[in-house]
Amino acid sequence: MPTKKPRYTVIVDEELLKEIDDFRFENRYPSRSAATLALIRLGMKALKIEQE
Repeated sequence: MPTKKPRYTVIVDEELLKEIDDFRFENRYPSRSAATLALIRLGMKALKIEQE
C-alpha cells in the first residue's frame, strides 16, 4: 500500500546501524523505520526540554 508521507534516506555507519537494530529489538519495533522514527521523536523531545 503506497503512502503519501514524505520519504528521505539517511546513511549511517555500521556501528550506528547496530545501535538502531539493538534499540529496535529491545523495544520490539516492527521495523528499522519505526525504531528510527521513535529515536528521532525521543531526540526532538529531549531538545525541546533542553531548550526550555
